[in-house]
Amino acid sequence: MKTKNFLAAGIAGAVVNFLLGWLFYGMLFKDSFPQPEENSTTMLMIFLGCLTFGLFMAYIFIQWAQISTGGTGAKAGAIISLFIALYYDFFQLAMNSEVTYQMVGLDIILMVVMGAITGAIVAIVNGKMG
Repeated sequence: MKTKNFLAAGIAGAVVNFLLGWLFYGMLFKDSFPQPEENSTTMLMIFLGCLTFGLFMAYIFIQWAQISTGGTGAKAGAIISLFIALYYDFFQLAMNSEVTYQMVGLDIILMVVMGAITGAIVAIVNGKMG
């Protein structure tokens, strides 16, 4: 595997995913979702989650799928995110009585959009690094 591509694309994806999460969940739709307590540990855990997602996508794109264009990355990112969102949100509906169907629907849409944009960035960075 091209370690340099993996790390650069994964970190770029993590930063984009983190910023999109802040924009969507922390600003635009903050009234639709419970807000976490803002402290350094919370922010670190959120970023580590974004880093995991960025590296996961970079691994798939580089090691298995050879995805290196924005359009293909966006499609793959949207599909990957759709399945992750469905997996996560079904469990949230089952385990958390405060979660509503409206929250799940909005979360799935936001996750797919974020995944598409993150996937495009991961693929573009991978493609630029050759």
